[in-house]
Amino acid sequence: MSDRRSFTSPENGPNDLMPRSEDGAEEISKTERKREAHAAKDLGERLAELDNAQLDTFALSDALQSALREARVITAHGARKRHFQYIGKLMRHHDVAEIEHQLAHIDPDAPHNVRLMHESEQWRTRLLDGGADKVTAFVADYPSTDVQALRQLLRQVAKERVEQKPPRYYRELYRFVRDVLSEASASD
Repeated sequence: MSDRRSFTSPENGPNDLMPRSEDGAEEISKTERKREAHAAKDLGERLAELDNAQLDTFALSDALQSALREARVITAHGARKRHFQYIGKLMRHHDVAEIEHQLAHIDPDAPHNVRLMHESEQWRTRLLDGGADKVTAFVADYPSTDVQALRQLLRQVAKERVEQKPPRYYRELYRFVRDVLSEASASD
């Protein structure tokens, strides 16, 4: 008989193809470890693109934060690649899933934010075209709305359109509606 191990040995069983440690827990394969390391490095690259104010909102160690800030000034390709591998190594000590969740709320292309943007634009259009009925409907859906500020913005947008001025208050109305909607989704 040869020294080769068989997957159908009595201790592993015929269907148990995952290697196990001595305590019975499944071991993570080398491929899976590499996949996780690459994902952490990629997440580090995305974090390095954030500005300092956004980066401070994350619960990161001082070493990781300084490494992310240093990454912005490294321009040589090889050095940059090595530095992001180092960042990936530092990321292993953090909750990557939580960081990705926080980053999804900051990323403007994240599905949550795209949906929020479209819904905000739709509400802005309804509020401008619908009059008092739509304001009442908006306040009913989002009771935390500052009604006085909303009505004032609507009057300013109407005045702005009549005087054919640049759309300053039109944009402010969008930001106001987006903020109300994001507060409502955060509280859910």
